[in-house]
This record gives sequence, C-alpha cells and structure tokens, in this order.
Amino acid sequence: MTKKITYWDDWLRLKENHKGRQFIRPEVCRTYNFGEHVDWKSMNLSYLMEDQYATHFADMVKNARPIHGTDAVLKVSNIDDDVRILYKDQEDFERIAHQFGIFEEWKDGVPRTAYKGVVVFRYQTHKRVFLVGPESLQQLGIE
Repeated sequence: MTKKITYWDDWLRLKENHKGRQFIRPEVCRTYNFGEHVDWKSMNLSYLMEDQYATHFADMVKNARPIHGTDAVLKVSNIDDDVRILYKDQEDFERIAHQFGIFEEWKDGVPRTAYKGVVVFRYQTHKRVFLVGPESLQQLGIE
C-alpha cells in the first residue's frame, strides 16, 4: 500500500526516509521574506549545527515551566514564561494540539514539525509552548 504524500515534510517523516534522523524547521514564518533585511553573514548561527542544536534545544525545553493536568490553554494563558506540556501518545497529543488550534497530524509516528518528539509553537506571540513526547526528555538528555 502506498502512503499518501502531500507536502515535503510528509515525505521527510516517512521512516524509510528519515532513518532515525531529526530535522529542524524554521520558527520564522515563511510567508514573509525578511532575508533581504537581515545581515546573515554577521549572525552567529553555529548553534544550528547538529551537536550544538541538540544542546541548545534541550536547554530551552529544560528551562520551560512544566504544565500538568487539564485546561492547558487556561494555564498557559496565565504564565508569561515558556512552558512544556507532556503528551502520552498520539491521541493525547491530538487532544492538546486541538485545544491550541495547531496541526494535529502525524506521519509514521512523527508529529508534524517535531524534533525528537517535541513540537514547538508560539502562543500569545512571545512565549513558546513545547509539547513533549513520552520519550523526548530522555532523548534530549533531560532528567
């Protein structure tokens, strides 16, 4: 049976293509071209290299405030810092994602935009919300 491929990241998330590798995606909206207004050569983007990015990302997740229980949207609305919410499985992820109005889609066991099972999005413009998978903290080396 052939799997339906609609977008480039659908293809990347297929197990036979990602082969256990992780992919980072831009946090910046791709519908606005700000590249011509940024001096990329003067920016230090070394943190995006694989070994440094894993540490950088793990630090962001580790420093985010854990949120537990129901009413995640209400709890997140009352916190000014970055937050992390654990999900147990695909069904739990989809329930939480639906509450925030973000993509609920999975492909071959990988949520759209996930890095090591963590989906990041901005909520109320400034704060990051990390939806963290059941094995993500271990994969990121977070106790």
